[in-house]
Amino acid sequence: MGIVRECGGKMHLREGQFDEAHVDFMEAFKNYDESGNARRVSCLKYLETKPYENDPEIFVMTQLVRAYQNDDLVSFQLIIEQNEGNVLGDPFIRERVEELLSNIRTQVLVKLIKPFTRIHLSFLADGLQVSLKEVTNLLAHAIRDNTICGTIDSRNGMLTLTRISPAVVNRRKAFANFRRALEECHEEIKENFN
Repeated sequence: MGIVRECGGKMHLREGQFDEAHVDFMEAFKNYDESGNARRVSCLKYLETKPYENDPEIFVMTQLVRAYQNDDLVSFQLIIEQNEGNVLGDPFIRERVEELLSNIRTQVLVKLIKPFTRIHLSFLADGLQVSLKEVTNLLAHAIRDNTICGTIDSRNGMLTLTRISPAVVNRRKAFANFRRALEECHEEIKENFN
């Protein structure tokens, strides 16, 4: 039964259903613990549990969660680098690390740009400790997802923030999607006639 609950917990985590994942991991831990199965520690890595917090794997995971929740990018990256075996040794965690890094970088990025209307991409890259290409990709995703409102001037290496209403942003996004759909339809029609 433990393996079923563990898999359920992982499934819920992937879908962003954190409360359900917590319940499943706790039940999996209880099942494994009652049967003396060593997999109980791997389930505990996904939970923050006081009695086991000194276990090296649990301690690392707790530090990682704390750094993520505090938007502490430097600590988050340092914990991963210093504990590569514990963090990246787990296939489930390994498949989520890039997504977590992207999320925390985006959260820090939003905080970095908040007081500005125009900002150099190089300043953002330095602040996030990533390349210009990576900061440009993060910005592009954040703009596309309406996390931030702005435009990227790649030629001059600048981000210009705009203060427009979400309704206008949604309308522009809808028009852009409509235009893309029309272009795809146009290409398909051209292919059918050739």
